[in-house]
Amino acid sequence: MSRHIFARDADALEPLLSEAQLETNLDSEDDGDVILDRTASATMNRETGGATRKLTFEEAVEETGFGLFHWLLLLVCGWANVSDAVEILCVSFLLPTASCDLHLTSFDKGILTASIFLGMMVGGYAWGYLSDQRGRCGVLVVSLSVNGIFGALTCAAPTFWLFLLLRFISGVGVGGSIPVCFSYFSEFMPRLRRGAMISALATFWMAGNILAAGLAWLIIPYSWAHFESWRVFVLLCSIPSLSSAIIFKLLMPESPKFLMEAGQEKEAAHVFQLMFKLNTWGKGKDKEFALCTTSHDGSRSVNMQKEPLLRVYKKALLPIKEMFKDVLRIRSISLLIVFYCISFGYYGLQMWFPELFKRMEDGGSPCANVSRVYSLQNESCYPVKTAVYKEGFYVAASNLPGNIFTILMMDSIGGKALLFCSLILSSVSVFLIYVVKTKAHSLLLSCIFGGVSVVAWNALDVLCTELYPTHLR
Repeated sequence: MSRHIFARDADALEPLLSEAQLETNLDSEDDGDVILDRTASATMNRETGGATRKLTFEEAVEETGFGLFHWLLLLVCGWANVSDAVEILCVSFLLPTASCDLHLTSFDKGILTASIFLGMMVGGYAWGYLSDQRGRCGVLVVSLSVNGIFGALTCAAPTFWLFLLLRFISGVGVGGSIPVCFSYFSEFMPRLRRGAMISALATFWMAGNILAAGLAWLIIPYSWAHFESWRVFVLLCSIPSLSSAIIFKLLMPESPKFLMEAGQEKEAAHVFQLMFKLNTWGKGKDKEFALCTTSHDGSRSVNMQKEPLLRVYKKALLPIKEMFKDVLRIRSISLLIVFYCISFGYYGLQMWFPELFKRMEDGGSPCANVSRVYSLQNESCYPVKTAVYKEGFYVAASNLPGNIFTILMMDSIGGKALLFCSLILSSVSVFLIYVVKTKAHSLLLSCIFGGVSVVAWNALDVLCTELYPTHLR
């Protein structure tokens, strides 16, 4: 979410996020179905004399109200978001000490930090396609389990290359849980609450960042019997993912939007009843939901089990073509550019902050070319200097003002304006990091960068869930 490159790319956002195109999106595909459904509902009511009024998806969501269910959903999905943040960012905090035990060069560190993102590239599309075909909740359970299990196994990896492979597989799981979690969450939200609530969900990424930094500060600098402290840290970082998978498996319902589009109106009605019951807790109210749909593909969630694997792969490529047709073409191209640039700038700095702070703590330059292998005979990483993790904790906590600002202003200012301003300001703050000379000034600008750039991420999280219909989301 950073970088001076964004000053150039800001113009590309104009056609993507113009109000006209947002209105076009809301009136077509996903939300266009709502308008058609309402027409069908009105026709059905006239034909039946109004005896049983069947609700469209949006009408049913509004009927459930807003209350306890949505706040519990925020906590559950937020914990999943925390687990993804911890799994991604834990690598950056273990580098200063693991570099000694695994004898890593700067090049090795770069490969290690990149491995989880490569896994996310592979997993993101695969899990996303499966969630559009088989449902959100089940995919979240599996992807979070992959994330947690292989993340935990990395603590026992004796060599760098095995460690790298396990981090890659863990990234495959992360690539599924991040986008699917936001789609799942948004499909329970009333329209007027959607922007603020998705912004609130995005703030849990900051909580994950703070948790990772806090654990590193508490665990890594100290001795843990016969285990390297960073291995204990990695093991603890897998707990959020595994616990989140268990919660989704045991407690959470499927997305009612997906169920309706898959032709499972009865199951969707049960979900709406659960939402209504929790939102009216203590009031003794009960409500039956009769749902109507204009069209659905009821076979899409079951036929995959009977199809040959090759045919499934071919079908998985079809959504790519749809994403680059008609009005979606400019959105998809622009989003590819924006997400690439944001990830390059944000993670390019965020993943390296602990290592850069360590170099400055040792009296060197953060921009020095350190390509030699660390050796325990020549240089030891122990005892670990706690200042490295304390500074990382401050950078993580600096996201709090930006998150609060986004929650309060998203619905009034709009995602487009927030995204544009955040990209410009974060790119300026990154440029200034290069010219400062003291560690205190570098820490200050790093905190400013974190607090400003998080606004762009939150704005994108809101906008992207509304720019695509359900079957492509």
